[in-house]
Amino acid sequence: MQTVQHSEQTLKTALISKNPTLVSQYEKLDAGERRLLNKAFKPDNDLFGPITLHSESDWIISHPEAPQDFEEFFSDPSRKAPSPEKRSIYIQCIGSLGNTRIISEEYIKWLKGYCEAFFYGLTVKLLEPVPVSVTRCSFRVNDNTQNLQIHAGHILRFLKRKKPRDAFCIVGITMIDLYPRDSWNFVFGQASLTDGVGIFSFARYGSDFYSSHYEGKVNKLQRVSSSDYSIFDNYYIPEVTSILLLRSCKTLTHEIGHIFGLRHCQWLACLMQGSNHLEEADRRPLNLCPICLRKLQCAVGFNIIDRYQALVRWIDDESADSPGVSREHSREDHVTLPKPVEAFKEWKEWIIRCLAVVQK
Repeated sequence: MQTVQHSEQTLKTALISKNPTLVSQYEKLDAGERRLLNKAFKPDNDLFGPITLHSESDWIISHPEAPQDFEEFFSDPSRKAPSPEKRSIYIQCIGSLGNTRIISEEYIKWLKGYCEAFFYGLTVKLLEPVPVSVTRCSFRVNDNTQNLQIHAGHILRFLKRKKPRDAFCIVGITMIDLYPRDSWNFVFGQASLTDGVGIFSFARYGSDFYSSHYEGKVNKLQRVSSSDYSIFDNYYIPEVTSILLLRSCKTLTHEIGHIFGLRHCQWLACLMQGSNHLEEADRRPLNLCPICLRKLQCAVGFNIIDRYQALVRWIDDESADSPGVSREHSREDHVTLPKPVEAFKEWKEWIIRCLAVVQK
């Protein structure tokens, strides 16, 4: 295992900048917020650890990128920020997210609530779910995994056409695997900063995707033409579990972070780290490092205490000791399903520790 280490001065400059205007801006933050953010470069920091690399296939090694500090983020001429007229994040579900209508509807609501807390201060709105056929996207069966895939770029075009006037961005979510071009095996998600659109798949986050018993395999692609979407009738959807929900929340907020102009983080362990594979994505934390947190705060304008408290409320709200959702339970109409948040409990304790620092 290899650790990405930066000097205290490097991290301090990445967070605060040497630009007098940005230094002054930082000094105007609440003292408690600065106390937490300063943990980025403090030797006794026990909240924000370094990035660890476990193999040559990890993102930083295989995809070299220039790091983005706060000053570069702030000065980026292509960066878009919410305005008084465009302060809504729209979520468009493509296909179903659950094995029943109720499970799918609840899952979307859980993700909506999480986004409202994570991007605290913005409004999150749900659009009516649509089947794959409405998007008119290309699709294929993956040669390696034999699962259905839809073309991410075509979905982005569809979302761009549907983007409401008051939208800061519109993001599509699906349980169908994605591919960005014929030569690629798959992609977890894809976003366009310029157009304010993104599409993210949770298909590979099911516990059985990489097993030999995966039920989503399609033996042969049989269709009359490229407009025949009947192959998506009753496509395989993994069981909803706490781990699936956690992975979905990670991907959704990471990709929306890109739409805000946050590039892949190379400073500290952070949600905005890139990931090449599921193991690396699982190592990535749910939280933003102080440098990326300052970027998002600059873009959205939230109070850090309010945001952290909203995230704790989301974890606590309607939580129950249920590792998943059973199909039998979900057949009843008007049933409120327990939100499977067991996998978030450790993160909740971390947030409480951060709140203690800010409120000290």
